[in-house]
Amino acid sequence: MNLILIGYRGTGKSTVGKILAERLQMPLVNLDDRIIAKAGMRIPEIVEKFGWDRFRDLESQVVAAVVKEDNHVLDCGGGVILREKNTALLKQAGPVFWLTASIPAIVSRIQTDTERPSLTGKSFTEEVADVLREREPKYRAAADHRVDTEGKSVEQVAEAIIRLFEK
Repeated sequence: MNLILIGYRGTGKSTVGKILAERLQMPLVNLDDRIIAKAGMRIPEIVEKFGWDRFRDLESQVVAAVVKEDNHVLDCGGGVILREKNTALLKQAGPVFWLTASIPAIVSRIQTDTERPSLTGKSFTEEVADVLREREPKYRAAADHRVDTEGKSVEQVAEAIIRLFEK
């Protein structure tokens, strides 16, 4: 059984994932890193050269491969839930933990990130709000557990997830 982390960028998936992997003695699999390795280029380059649809195709291929592995912490990209087949595969692979935070918290955490191109072309805060509004029902449907990361240390978030995972 895997432990799967989903949520928008800046909610703590990668940082918390590292702590979870260490404490649970499970390998950490970052889906974006796998996509980058598969494509041989960074995500902004994939999107610029081939578009978001090709990126999502690569993401689906990586999800299909990764869920065959067992006893891993899976750190998923924020848009993994946009394709129902990804969500279905992840839910079969283990409990899905949706990490959340407020829009101001997310913006403050990711405003200097250059690894993800704009999804909408709007201002940064408007984009986060719009994308979250679109994705929230999909996150909710995919999640077995929702964990708010705001105002908590990464250790506190990891402990909350471990308690839920070990039940």
